[in-house]
Amino acid sequence: MSETSTPIDTIIIGAGSAGLSALREVRKRTDSFLIINDGPWGTTCARVGCMPSKLLIEAANAFDRSKTFDTFGIRGAQQLSVDLPAVLTRVRALRNGFVSGTIEDSDAGPDHQISGRARLLGPNQVTVNGKEYSASRIIIATGTRPRFDPAWHAMGNRVLTTDTLFEQTTLSPRMAVLGLGAVGVEMAQALARLGIEVTAFVSRKSVAGLSDPDVLNTLWGELEKDFHIHVGERASLAAHKDGVEVISGDKRLVVDQVLAASGRVPNVEGLGLETLGVALDEHGLPPFDGNTRQIADLPVFLVGDIDPSRALLHEASDEGHIAGMNAFADKPRHYRRRTVLGISFCQPNAAVVGQSFKELAGQDIVIGHIDFSRQGRARVAQEDAGLLRVYVDRASGKLLGSEMCAPAGEHLAHLLALAINNELTVQQMLNMPIYHPVLEEGLRTALRRAAGQLAHKSPTDLALCDLDKNSVLE
Repeated sequence: MSETSTPIDTIIIGAGSAGLSALREVRKRTDSFLIINDGPWGTTCARVGCMPSKLLIEAANAFDRSKTFDTFGIRGAQQLSVDLPAVLTRVRALRNGFVSGTIEDSDAGPDHQISGRARLLGPNQVTVNGKEYSASRIIIATGTRPRFDPAWHAMGNRVLTTDTLFEQTTLSPRMAVLGLGAVGVEMAQALARLGIEVTAFVSRKSVAGLSDPDVLNTLWGELEKDFHIHVGERASLAAHKDGVEVISGDKRLVVDQVLAASGRVPNVEGLGLETLGVALDEHGLPPFDGNTRQIADLPVFLVGDIDPSRALLHEASDEGHIAGMNAFADKPRHYRRRTVLGISFCQPNAAVVGQSFKELAGQDIVIGHIDFSRQGRARVAQEDAGLLRVYVDRASGKLLGSEMCAPAGEHLAHLLALAINNELTVQQMLNMPIYHPVLEEGLRTALRRAAGQLAHKSPTDLALCDLDKNSVLE
């Protein structure tokens, strides 16, 4: 191994969303930095995550809309068909454009970036490609990878993950999906809507992180219209002359391909976190402050999906931003995290905003709801399926959280996140104007139902003018 090089200010390990966010802050403060990345450059979101998955979903939903054409009086939908190779070609073409943009963002010049696997030698030292580097501060953003049994490699492209799914030139007619988390449910439904016979395997009735049983059951019923779901023992795979055999208890199913979507694992192997001199938890991670991103009292910061608590792109970007600023602060500052917001882009959209039903168990809350099967705008658009529930503190009337599966739920979830982030009460939310006819009228119904259960009920959605508040006029 060569001798240690001249010390530099900052090393960033990982060029994903969190690492690039940190890089933007670091570059504002120093020209002495190094970013190291193992594997392809370009973020997980752009390459194999958020963007290519949404491209596939949009194609699937566009075709699925044809099922409602007759209802609208539009004939001939039965003549339409899916050209799966063409769909996947478009996915890759647009995906590659998104990747190019992230690579441009990460281009720090040959003197500031290295391709290779970094290993910590301590809180101020890193080795990569046989060379040691010293740094005043280190930001760790190594991300995650799909959970994958090494034995499955022998089955080649019969067993896929999102790392390989979008690289296929076409897909086989029968597919099993392992897991119905955010990725699993999105891909299972999209593939089914594109004409593939899909069976999902889960070990318990759980979808997209939902914990409210009413919302979960509503979404479950909608998903079963598109694909089969088997609940049983954790599935195992075996090679079969006709493809892959999926085994779950007494259930045995032969399919052509399998999509493994049962979660992701942090990239900590060989990273050298044990050299930091602090105890590691069961996930192999050191103690760190979620609001400063600092590991113990070391000049080392941990950001992005490697921390599984908020494995979302906008959270990863925030964490990189926080670490990039705190790395240069005399004393790291504590930044308030945004309201929790998780969305799965199945149809109807599933979302958890703020505190979940499970987290609020035992608290004194009231619940308002709207069933979209009877909501006007949803019925007009033939999207009349879904359930939204809001959770409100009984004493204060403050909105605490929501779970939903709803048409345009991605937008309703953002509206609720804004309200929760600003600690609004149900009454304050009811003060806002809502146009007619829109899906937000359904949200208003849920809010009114919650407000009607509060101790202090208002006879109107409207706020009083100051003159009436002060009783100046009778």
